[in-house]
Amino acid sequence: MQEYENTVPPEIKGWNWGAFMYNIFWGIGNKTYLPLLCLIPIFNIIWIFVCGFKGNEWAWQKGNYEDIATFKAVQKTWNLAGLVQFIIAIVVFALYIGTLVLIYSTITNGSY
Repeated sequence: MQEYENTVPPEIKGWNWGAFMYNIFWGIGNKTYLPLLCLIPIFNIIWIFVCGFKGNEWAWQKGNYEDIATFKAVQKTWNLAGLVQFIIAIVVFALYIGTLVLIYSTITNGSY
C-alpha cells in the first residue's frame, strides 16, 4: 500500500506517453477519470498535453501501488505503447503529406 496517499514522489513526476496517446483508455485503466475530458471537442487539443504531463501523478494518487518500482513497471508498458503509437502517427502523417504533395505536383505540372 502506498505510504502517502496524496504525496507524489519526485521520481513519479514526468511525461507519460501512454496518458498522452491513449488518454481515455489509460485513464480508465488507471482509475483516473480526468482524461475523459478528452471527449470534449476542441478542448481535447490542449487536454491531451495536460494528460501527458500530469498522468503519472494522477495514476499514483488513484492507484494502490506498493512502491515506486511497481508503479514504474506498470507505466513502462503504457509509455512504450504510447511512444510507438506516436512514432507510427508521425510516419503516417508524413506519408499522407508526401502523397498530397505528389498528387498536387502531378496535377499542376502534368508530370512527376
